[in-house]
Amino acid sequence: MGFMLRNDVGIDLGTASVLVYVKGKGIVLQEPSVVAIDQFTNKFLAVGEEARKMLGRTPGNIVAVRPLKEGVISDYNITQRMLKYFIEKSLGRMLLKPRLIVCVPSGCTEVEKRAVIEAANEAGAVKTYLIEEPIAAAIGAGLDITEPTGNMVVDIGGGTTDVAVISLGGIVVSKSIKVAGDNFDESITKYVRKKHNMMIGERTAEELKVNIGCAYPLEEEQFLEVKGRNLVSGLPMNVVVSSNDMLEALKEPVQEILEAVHYVLEKTPPELAADISNQGIILTGGGALLKGLPEIIQERTGINVRVAENTIECVAIGTGKSLDWVEVLEKNNESGRKYRR
Repeated sequence: MGFMLRNDVGIDLGTASVLVYVKGKGIVLQEPSVVAIDQFTNKFLAVGEEARKMLGRTPGNIVAVRPLKEGVISDYNITQRMLKYFIEKSLGRMLLKPRLIVCVPSGCTEVEKRAVIEAANEAGAVKTYLIEEPIAAAIGAGLDITEPTGNMVVDIGGGTTDVAVISLGGIVVSKSIKVAGDNFDESITKYVRKKHNMMIGERTAEELKVNIGCAYPLEEEQFLEVKGRNLVSGLPMNVVVSSNDMLEALKEPVQEILEAVHYVLEKTPPELAADISNQGIILTGGGALLKGLPEIIQERTGINVRVAENTIECVAIGTGKSLDWVEVLEKNNESGRKYRR
């Protein structure tokens, strides 16, 4: 009966948010990957949603940090402590350390992978496996990736966009670019600064993106009033921004995603390319919710594009489902053996 005591946990360790999937329970936690720290004492003051509310609103001694940048650990210690916090919050008291499976972008280097494995082991895992994001996204989107047919997934997260063609459970062609949801926010901030001489915060940019952001002209133009600081007078001001402004603001990052999709299609073997034109392209990740993105990809590639159901949770669900294959991963993880202490 001992095997029931150990929990298997899948973690989608994203630049923007962390999702935790516990085997048998599904997704038990979804919080922003933000940590608020008191710089004087190095103490964690808040993690996740609590800390996100503090972004751009903290007094001098408190900093709200996002320890992952562009899909990669940028602050090792904080990531490890954040992981530990989320694992404990998800599992409560543990009899045995959990086995973890963590998701990484497809363009991850060996050094970056090792950092994730070590951070997870330090955070309390008995063993850590890695799964590449596009594969997790495909499983989460309900594709049968074990078949010898080509499936194309475009996973747009917070820090990275992963484009991959998957067949027989592996990635045939992929490209990972560091352009995703965060870059959408940055482009919006820049655009508002240039056009209206107004500085807006990270959260306001995100609000614009979610509410009226678009990659393709909307049938009916939408507007949103936002507040910020006038760069000339330094005083607070209000401005009305339109969805057409957003179209202009998001042109560059959207173009880069289109180029990545194009690149992967160009490199795809003809047999699989034929499968993709039959099956279509699947979009996953939070960035897939940008209005008009499926339309513009469809227009440029001539291939049907659909957004996966529960797109934000896709990667976490896929990571969780792949827990059933831990034994297979055991075999594939020979290369990972040497990193285990």
